[in-house]
Amino acid sequence: MAAVSGLVRRPLREVSGLLKRRFHWTAPTALQVTVRDAINQGMDEELERDEKVFLLGEEVAQYDGAYKVSRGLWKKYGDKRIIDTPISEMGFAGIAVGAAMAGLRPICEFMTFNFSMQAIDQVINSAAKTYYMSGGLQPVPIVFRGPNGASAGVAAQHSQCFAAWYGHCPGLKVVSPWNSEDAKGLIKSAIRDNNPVVVLENELMYGVPFEFPPEAQSKDFLIPIGKAKIERQGTHITVVSHSRPVGHCLEAAAVLSKEGVECEVINMRTIRPMDMETIEASVMKTNHLVTVEGGWPQFGVGAEICARIMEGPAFNFLDAPAVRVTGADVPMPYAKILEDNSIPQVKDIIFAIKKTLNI
Repeated sequence: MAAVSGLVRRPLREVSGLLKRRFHWTAPTALQVTVRDAINQGMDEELERDEKVFLLGEEVAQYDGAYKVSRGLWKKYGDKRIIDTPISEMGFAGIAVGAAMAGLRPICEFMTFNFSMQAIDQVINSAAKTYYMSGGLQPVPIVFRGPNGASAGVAAQHSQCFAAWYGHCPGLKVVSPWNSEDAKGLIKSAIRDNNPVVVLENELMYGVPFEFPPEAQSKDFLIPIGKAKIERQGTHITVVSHSRPVGHCLEAAAVLSKEGVECEVINMRTIRPMDMETIEASVMKTNHLVTVEGGWPQFGVGAEICARIMEGPAFNFLDAPAVRVTGADVPMPYAKILEDNSIPQVKDIIFAIKKTLNI
């Protein structure tokens, strides 16, 4: 205390400097949280908040999840709330839909969304359509979640993006988080929603840490479904993406910024309902549009954005045709060099932006 008391009469700036040197003070670093832990935190908070919420899927309980997303939840909540299922997607998805109709709030994990094709009748015909077909009398508050899109070295049958598949279907809400903040806020909103919500995560993003702002650490933190986020402000071109490619777009924008090109990067967050207002407002400002996605080009998310821009008020603001950057129109190859050339890379995004701007 004596060391500090001698500083009382000195100017504040000088005192601050002396304290830093004397007590080796450093500014606190921002909290870093991986996408995996953000989803885990979001599910944990909702399981704690509402006893009607439960999680089921393959290896979600005793093994802590195939990707460790449900780590610790079985030990905390037990067999009745965290349920290991047999390898039968049609079976456990049907059980989950029935539980939702009976008033519970299931989180149904697919080990990968490629396996959801085994249960697509349950997702589309049983979950998505019932609220409408019952005239609003029978809600189906269920979350279907798991990794979506290309991983690494798992070939054609395990590398598909289902954003366009499920985004096509009325009655579903479809979200696609990129970073940890997205992951927590969207999973919590999905669990609380009275509609079936498809949460398309990405296996390659689970272990990636992101800054976790103080508001995201709150148990009341929610990200509204249907609202995009502008991740980077820009004036020359609008770049719209979702999931892992958002990071590629930000990398491309950083490279192009050194060349005097300022990209406005939009993280869609939600595929359905799509936030066209944010995209249109950006296009009206920048007069150029590039969409980026990991899925196939035909009838894809980018194709839908381009169609809506053409049909809406932003079309007359375009100074050049909109350009799509997508996955290659082939089943995913197994060989790494072919795989790398089948999904959008930073160089592909830069090329598309320069082509659109004619530079």
